[in-house]
Amino acid sequence: MFPLPGVVLFPGAEMRLHVFELRYRTMVRDALSGERLIALATLSPGWERDYEASPAFHSLGCVARFEEVSWLPNDCYDLRVRGTLRVRFRNTAREFPYRACAVEPLADAPYTESDPLTQMARASLLEERTRLGPLGLEAWLEPPRLADDAPLATVVAALATAARLPADEKLTLLASDDVIERAQRLCEALQRLGRDAAPGAPEASRN
Repeated sequence: MFPLPGVVLFPGAEMRLHVFELRYRTMVRDALSGERLIALATLSPGWERDYEASPAFHSLGCVARFEEVSWLPNDCYDLRVRGTLRVRFRNTAREFPYRACAVEPLADAPYTESDPLTQMARASLLEERTRLGPLGLEAWLEPPRLADDAPLATVVAALATAARLPADEKLTLLASDDVIERAQRLCEALQRLGRDAAPGAPEASRN
């Protein structure tokens, strides 16, 4: 498993990662010799105090498959990964050279693309993506890329992974088993993001 601060990946979305620590370079090599799978976890607040050892992490995460691997001259790696499955982390199997955990797969509730609620949720999210487009990196960690015929779950995953939303808000979305509900909550979050990032928006309190 690969625990990172502030990072939340959703099944169906892609993410680029730069791997430079020795323990995680070892993890990449081990994954490359197997099924090319790792699990991304989100570090809990206060991770800085124990980062070199075993900082706490949230119980929800996502299994990711290597889509592209670049080995760099300094023995680091650049990865492009795709989320495949929501999981809940269970017992830690080992701590060295990197952490490995048992995971419980989490399935989404079934839904149909033809359902009017699905179509409305999908249209609303695509509208928000278009509306936030001019904000560029103020709204997105990386501009989300989507096929025109992408299903709702993929639209949700791509936008939720790419949006500059707090990690705890993303984890709440990841915890939902209902894709349509997840889409509706994400749409509301993107609307707030657009208001907060828009020119002339009042500055957030620093207290």
